[in-house]
Amino acid sequence: MAKEKGTDEILSQLGIDRSDPDQAVEKLRSLHASGVEQSQIAAAAGLIATPASAQLLARMEAGASGALRREIRRSLFKLRQHGIEAPVEASARPAPALAAAESLTAILSPADPEGAQLVWLVKPRPQGGLSRLYGLTSESDGLVGATLVHLSRRELREERRDIERRTSVKLIDADYHLGDFILCEAYRRTPQARRGQVGNFLALRAEILAEPPPLEYRHPIYDEFAATLDQEASPDLFKEAEVADWRIPEAELKPYLSEIEEIRQSPLVLNQYQQQERINAVAGRALEQLIAGPRRDAMRRRLENTAFYLARTGRPNAARWAASAAARIRDGHNLGRSPFFVELVMRSIGQAMSHQRQETEQQPRLIMTPAEAMRAQAARARRLRR
Repeated sequence: MAKEKGTDEILSQLGIDRSDPDQAVEKLRSLHASGVEQSQIAAAAGLIATPASAQLLARMEAGASGALRREIRRSLFKLRQHGIEAPVEASARPAPALAAAESLTAILSPADPEGAQLVWLVKPRPQGGLSRLYGLTSESDGLVGATLVHLSRRELREERRDIERRTSVKLIDADYHLGDFILCEAYRRTPQARRGQVGNFLALRAEILAEPPPLEYRHPIYDEFAATLDQEASPDLFKEAEVADWRIPEAELKPYLSEIEEIRQSPLVLNQYQQQERINAVAGRALEQLIAGPRRDAMRRRLENTAFYLARTGRPNAARWAASAAARIRDGHNLGRSPFFVELVMRSIGQAMSHQRQETEQQPRLIMTPAEAMRAQAARARRLRR
C-alpha cells in the first residue's frame, strides 16, 4: 500500500493520469522537452506499463549518465517485469552527434520590455570544462550578438550568479531545442545590414551542434497548459514584473493619439460617455492594425517564452494566462475581444498621452483649441453673472 501511495504521488506531482496510458506518455514527452526534472519523468515513465513508455525511456537514456541513467534503468527494469522491452534500435548506443546534442542545455533570461532576451547554449567539452554559445536577441533587430567561449563550470556558475545579482533577474534552465530555436529565428530576422556583426553565428553554432538550424518549433507550453488554453488571459498578467512594462512604441501610436486628441478637444462631443465610446473604437482599430503581421508573430513568441519562464519560476496562474494569450494569437482569434490585449493597447495609449501632456505643459501655449475657447468663454460668462 505504501508503494502504491508513492506511485500516485509521483504521477500527481507531474499532473499525470495513468488511466489513459497513451495520453499519460504524451504528457511525459512534453514535460521531457520542456526541461522538467528528468529523473522525475524517468521514474513516472516506469509506472506506466506501455511500449510507448519504454520508447521514451530508451530515448532519454541516449547520452544520460549518473543518477539519471540509473533511474532510467530502474524504470526499464520495472517495465520488463510487465513483459515490455525497450526497442533494440532505440536503446542502442547513439551516434556521437546525437549524444553530443543530448548533452546540450540552454539557459534563458526573460524578455525585457523591448523584447531583448539573453540565451546561452552550454555543452560539456571532452577535455573538460564547457563550451558556451552566448546570444543576445532583439525583437526589432534580430540577433544582436553571438560569441562562443570555453570556460569552467565554476566560471559559468559565477557569471550566472553575477548577472542575476546585477539585474535582479533569475536565469532559468531549459531544453536546448528551445534556446537553439530562439537564436536561429533571431538570426533569420537580423537585417542584412547588421548581419556582419553576427555573420559567424552559424559557424559558431556548428562547433557545438551538428543539427541543421530549425525552421519550426512547437513550443512546450501548448502541451503543458493544454487544459486551459481556451480560457481568456487575465489583465492581471500585467502585475508580473516581466510583463508590467510591455507597451506598443509611442511612435507607432501617433496617428491614433492624434485622433483621440481631436475627440477630446472637439466642441461637438461634450458627453464624456460619447467621448469614451469613440476613444474605445480608436483603441480597437489600433489593436487590430498594430498587433498584426510580424508584430503579431513576435508577440506570440514573446508570450510563449514568458509563459515558459513564469512556469519555471513558480507562477503557474500567470504562466497559464500568458499561454492562453499566445494561443489566442496562434489560433487567429479576434484580439479586440481579449481583455489582456485590450489592456495592453489602453496602457500604451495612456502612457503615450501622459508623456505628450507633460511635453505640452512645458511649452508656452499661444493658441487655444475650440474646446478650450468654449470653456474659457463659459468661465467668463459665469464671472460676469456674479
